[in-house]
Amino acid sequence: MPRRDIEFKTSDHVTLRGWLFTPEKSSSKLPCLIMSHGWTALKEMDLDTFAEYFTSKLSIACVVYDNRGFGASDAAPNAPRCEILPELQRSDYSDAITYAQSLEEVDGDKIGIWGSSYSGGHVLFVGAVDRRVKAVLSQVPLTDGWTNFHRLIRPDFVAGMESAFLADRAARAQGKDAAMIPVVDADPTKPSSLPTPDSYEFFAAWEKKSDWKNENDVLTPTDIALDAYTRAREPKQLHMISGGHFDGYSGPNFEKNAGRQAQFLKETLCAGEEAALSLR
Repeated sequence: MPRRDIEFKTSDHVTLRGWLFTPEKSSSKLPCLIMSHGWTALKEMDLDTFAEYFTSKLSIACVVYDNRGFGASDAAPNAPRCEILPELQRSDYSDAITYAQSLEEVDGDKIGIWGSSYSGGHVLFVGAVDRRVKAVLSQVPLTDGWTNFHRLIRPDFVAGMESAFLADRAARAQGKDAAMIPVVDADPTKPSSLPTPDSYEFFAAWEKKSDWKNENDVLTPTDIALDAYTRAREPKQLHMISGGHFDGYSGPNFEKNAGRQAQFLKETLCAGEEAALSLR
């Protein structure tokens, strides 16, 4: 599918970079899906695969970008790279929507947002407050940070991590560099932000074949996500597949996952589009 490099400014003047995917042929303005990755991950880590799939099956455009401070995107002046600030990442989604609406290929009244894991939680928030959003796709989402943190981090590690956060705030106030913690570690007893074997396997594999680096300021349990789903209002759809947190990005589960997402987009964002879908 055609792909071109893009960049746009956020409301606080940070440049974010990514790709615009479009179908091979289109005779009219397209619905657009905004896509950004989860915790520390880069757009090259299978987001292109999803965008290519959607644009090959649907009359839709996809704006895919790296989160601020990661990959090809800039960080704010004097801000460290690889820092995750959820409120800014959510705001950046809205700025990406504004950018997409400015594109001549895009129908600005048909905007959807896609997120996975950490950004899967972001899109639920953005979809609730940004009235321009007409469809939300939330994959293996983080929906309750407090509960998830205490499920993920060993109880005897919690006090030390909280102390490290407080020490980092005090150090930054004195002009010192931001503290860093590895995203993953082969030894789950050592400090890392994602201390699970499947996290290590996923990120270690990508470190060998992308620009992702292991540094950063069972992951999103199903029952926590289902609790959020039950509280969401209609219309909504739920699709569950067997496997771990990372198993929907590639491999045998990809077609089940992406195919169902494409069907959802056909029924929502692309409803009424001529030749919207050629699913086989």
